[in-house]
Amino acid sequence: MNRTFHLHLVSDSTGETTHNLARACLVQFESLEVNTLEHSQIQNKTRMDRVLAAIEERPGAVIYTMVDESLSIILEQECSRLSVPCINVLGGIISKLENFFGQQIRRQPGRQHQMDAGYFDRIEAMQFALSLDDGQNAEALKEAEIILVGVSRTSKTPTSIYLANHRGIKAANIPFVPGVPLPPELFLEGVGLVVGLTTSPERLVQIRRNRMLQLNEDKETDYIDIERVRSEVLDARKLFTKMRWPVIDVSRKSIEESASEIMEHFGAHNEMRAASSNTTAKQ
Repeated sequence: MNRTFHLHLVSDSTGETTHNLARACLVQFESLEVNTLEHSQIQNKTRMDRVLAAIEERPGAVIYTMVDESLSIILEQECSRLSVPCINVLGGIISKLENFFGQQIRRQPGRQHQMDAGYFDRIEAMQFALSLDDGQNAEALKEAEIILVGVSRTSKTPTSIYLANHRGIKAANIPFVPGVPLPPELFLEGVGLVVGLTTSPERLVQIRRNRMLQLNEDKETDYIDIERVRSEVLDARKLFTKMRWPVIDVSRKSIEESASEIMEHFGAHNEMRAASSNTTAKQ
């Protein structure tokens, strides 16, 4: 019988940081049963006492993010008494940054979630991504920072939304459909970074079949015909090559991995534009 491990995630804010970190770590461990217990908004002694009681009831490793030193000390001492690991995921980083910047932080919980300019930029980017989803409102493409082009079911929409929500990027996406012309705005000078998304025809057929089953459609159509799909993917790749757009194969990538690769291209794209502007200004 497999042993069940308990993992306590303690945060003085929403718990998003500890949750994401724990998820990233746990996927590296195989065949484990882990019971994750999340404790958020721990900002006073009363709430901390409840956390300590939960840890004593179900002893296990603790991952925490807290800026209040007194609460951190209480948590560390109790974990030491129970002989369970207690990992402060931000403490070491903040301490080193304080030394580097020569400035002490205010130690205010949840500051990363305050409604600053970045927050409103992300909201605006989300609204933009939704309004230009799947080729809508092509006349607004000139405002897009990143435009994703790909055949159906290459994760264009979720990737656009991820870029908006997590990076504050105004991202649009346009479907490549055989026989249907792409919007002329896509080819105008000065348009944002265009990235082609592709995948293997075999995987594409599998994804599309699953999608049709979800919609209770089981008819054989060109949409899932392997030869037609191969031709569709090839035509899209030919266009990407002709336009010299960077191409990302999403076959075995998560949305986060695809977005990270897109942002690398975006950085290079912006550097190239800046260099071009400087050259023009000197002439």
